[in-house]
Amino acid sequence: MRRNGAARKWAAVGLGLAVLCGLPVIASALPVSVPTLTASQLRGRILASAGESYAGYAESNATFGLPSLAGLADLTSLLDGVTKMRVWQAAPDRWRVDVLSDAGERDTYQLGARSYIWASGQELLTEVLGQPSLRLPRPADLVPPALALRLLAEAGPGARYSVIAPLRVAGQSAAGLRMTPADPASTVGQVDIWAEPGSGLPLMVEIFGRGSRTPALQSQFFAVGRWQPQAQVLSPVRGPGTGFNVTSADDLAGALNELGLEGLPGHLAGRARVPVTTQFDSVGVYGGGLATFVVLGVRGLSGRNLVADTLSAGGTPVSVAGGTGARIGAPLINAVIVRPAGFYVTFLIAGTVSAGVLEQAAAELVTDREAFP
Repeated sequence: MRRNGAARKWAAVGLGLAVLCGLPVIASALPVSVPTLTASQLRGRILASAGESYAGYAESNATFGLPSLAGLADLTSLLDGVTKMRVWQAAPDRWRVDVLSDAGERDTYQLGARSYIWASGQELLTEVLGQPSLRLPRPADLVPPALALRLLAEAGPGARYSVIAPLRVAGQSAAGLRMTPADPASTVGQVDIWAEPGSGLPLMVEIFGRGSRTPALQSQFFAVGRWQPQAQVLSPVRGPGTGFNVTSADDLAGALNELGLEGLPGHLAGRARVPVTTQFDSVGVYGGGLATFVVLGVRGLSGRNLVADTLSAGGTPVSVAGGTGARIGAPLINAVIVRPAGFYVTFLIAGTVSAGVLEQAAAELVTDREAFP
């Protein structure tokens, strides 16, 4: 009897584990029911959700296929592969995002004007002073609400919206919204957003390259709910024996520290330069919406080697009169690197536009130097 009782006990445990493991599958199979909303109503609710407080677990899965370039390793790893994140948000300027990996975790705290980074592998807490005038994408940008709100804000007035089939995401019924860019030069074919219909909180985002049926970037919650902000969760704690460091936001800019001080023209490839407040004259944003490209002037050794590094990483040579160039392409993003002969700055031109637009901009950068301010 004792042996039979133990067997029944472990059988019950095994059954319980099987049920727990099967919960995501069961939840996804449950019927989906959402209220009837127009595309305009759903878009409005998503935009109004910016102040929502929430906590959850999310993953982003990116397949951009970008080559690994010196100084941009953090960016390329973010845009290729799965990023696992625990998220707590009290307000748009008060949040915490923990990135989980086999090597440990890296936690970022944004507390108004202050921010902190905890690296578990180094057992080091770093306070970051100030806000960067220019920065590369970070994991917090890929959390579904942040990503959805950014895409809708950047869509431009000509974008088209439509309602798509609802889905069950993170155990919740989510209403679907599709955004289609208007500019044919955009590499983005469509953006699909599923949001909790009542609050408008985005639960999943998929970005498709033009002509592709597979998303180049998918970000979704696997668990999420309303959260009553707690000070102890948003306050970084320095444990016994751990290190503490203080740095400035600009010190974390990595490859951006090599930007040259070279003025850029008001127009490139038929697109006007967009006013952007940075401390760098050598940063230009052109176009608008989801058909935007950025020009960076990179100086020093990083700049001199950028064309060769791109070609070594599998880039394609670009013929430019009066200079050397290379092109790399990936779903959603194209980039052209060009160095005018005898010049001390190499230009990196990248964005969500066709390679032809970027090559035209590169040619103008090389040949029309006298037109620069």
